Amino acid sequence: MAAVRAYSQPAGKDDCLTISFEDLYDMAELKDGGVHRTRRYRGKQPNIIPHTVHAGDPYYIGDVYEPSRVRLRFSENKRKSSSGFSSTTYLDHLDYLTDNGWPQLRYLADFMRVTTSPPKWRFLSQDEMEERAARTKIALLVFYPGRIKRYNIDTSEQLEDALIDMPSERDYDNRDDYPPHLFVAEDLSRDVIEHLGARLDVDPMFFRGHISDYVWYNIRDPWIELPDLDIVSRNRSSFSIRYAQTRYFQNGKSLNRARDEAGGFNVLRRVDRNGNWKPGADLQGSEVGTVRSKMSFWVQPRKSRTSRSVVAILLVDPPVADGFPIWGGYNSLVPCPSIHQDGIDRRSRGSVFDEAIYRLEQMSTEEIRSIPRDPRILFQKPLCIACSEWIMLIKYANTRFSQLEWEVEDPELRNKCDGLGVTLDNLHTWRRRFPIYKDIVSAALEKIIRREKFLYSTANSLRVLEKDFDVLLNQLDDLHNRAERMMSVVTAVLSIEESQKALQQNRSLGRLTYLAALFVPLSFISSFFSMSDDVAKLKKTFWIYFVVAVPVTLLALLATRYSHNINKVWVRIMKRARKRISEENIRWTE
Repeated sequence: MAAVRAYSQPAGKDDCLTISFEDLYDMAELKDGGVHRTRRYRGKQPNIIPHTVHAGDPYYIGDVYEPSRVRLRFSENKRKSSSGFSSTTYLDHLDYLTDNGWPQLRYLADFMRVTTSPPKWRFLSQDEMEERAARTKIALLVFYPGRIKRYNIDTSEQLEDALIDMPSERDYDNRDDYPPHLFVAEDLSRDVIEHLGARLDVDPMFFRGHISDYVWYNIRDPWIELPDLDIVSRNRSSFSIRYAQTRYFQNGKSLNRARDEAGGFNVLRRVDRNGNWKPGADLQGSEVGTVRSKMSFWVQPRKSRTSRSVVAILLVDPPVADGFPIWGGYNSLVPCPSIHQDGIDRRSRGSVFDEAIYRLEQMSTEEIRSIPRDPRILFQKPLCIACSEWIMLIKYANTRFSQLEWEVEDPELRNKCDGLGVTLDNLHTWRRRFPIYKDIVSAALEKIIRREKFLYSTANSLRVLEKDFDVLLNQLDDLHNRAERMMSVVTAVLSIEESQKALQQNRSLGRLTYLAALFVPLSFISSFFSMSDDVAKLKKTFWIYFVVAVPVTLLALLATRYSHNINKVWVRIMKRARKRISEENIRWTE
């Protein structure tokens, strides 16, 4: 069985804890005999998602109240990638900030050392770490008046050369002629963060906010990401938006491959399962999942009042290739071309990286000229993509809610769908998610779209999307209220069904009572007449058994059948008797 170093770093063998893949993956979830056991992981081991039953305890890297164990292990060794890149300028800067008032940056520093989400450290070999560290997929877009030039950057050396070769304002006689530069990066890696961060002096909180994907925290979590005060966030030159991509999977294996694929990203992303809901409408064995995603944008603050340069970074997530976008994906972001239009661009929709670049390359000359006045226009096209994905998710949620209401209305369909218990579980899932979705859209609306001032600019090109995000927020609020109402209805229907089941059980018990009432008298009479030792003496009196047993049995059955009425009559008689006695007592007193 192959072994993997649990604490992988450029160090000697004696410094590494070795554990076998069998020990890591061929285990059960619960503790057994003092050993923490996790389930076998069927995908690629380095792609295990942290905080799952396969990953085990994530606090082996240390919790928030103790020094980083990752940093301690790496402190004696300067990392060197296979490309020969050995600079740690930005990483050293992160360590300095971590020790001097910015403790949240510790997680970003650990990310750079591990080259991916730090809790995955023990599942990575040295070769895998080096491969992840050197990942580079960047497109540099330079916006000249009337044209846009694209440079593809596929290695860390190319990125370093592109940053070194970037022209400065001194190279232009007129500062207004300096072309805006936008780096569009898919995924993040150690080398990308180091090069961009050190060369462009990027705010570390920009990278820190993009690498993780958590919606709640425990009190020990070192990956905690606390929100800024509004007065602080207004002065930042970056922002990010979270969204969810809804995908259809033809079977469970396809969904598992997608999850494994998401585990291969350097940034922490995951695929949430929504399952197969309605037999007949959904293909048997099919699944629907939501890919939690993020998009981040940063603009370099100007070094002087007279500066006209714009250098920006756009971070997007890698694509999940398995499965299909729900209903084929969102509508096109541009109107249909005229029948008389020539030269229609025929292309299939690609990843967010490709789609964002394609939309940016379609910017008009007037939009390009407005970039120095309002750099946020560079984020307008990618933000449309995120908004469209939210629309697809809401449409999907509406579809599922309609199916749930149909189940509540149709008892036959409820039986096919395994009853209202499953419906209630599905509703609980959506009830839990809608407040999270509302917070995400509300934050985007307030901190991105309605933000009045961004750096030096008061113009806001993102305001055109305010109505769309308002509609999204209202629809999410309606769905949340709809889920609450449906919970009440489903709970009530479930209570009625339980009452009907209880009534049916009572009827069954009533039948048993009749049987007892039938056989008990017969048994009693039989026992009574069998007390004689000489059976021959019973010939003359045998008919007496039936004369006595049958009337007694009938009386017992009638008493059982009408016991409720008899009880009512008895209660009425007793009331009359008590009333008569009280009247007699009054007369006697008078």
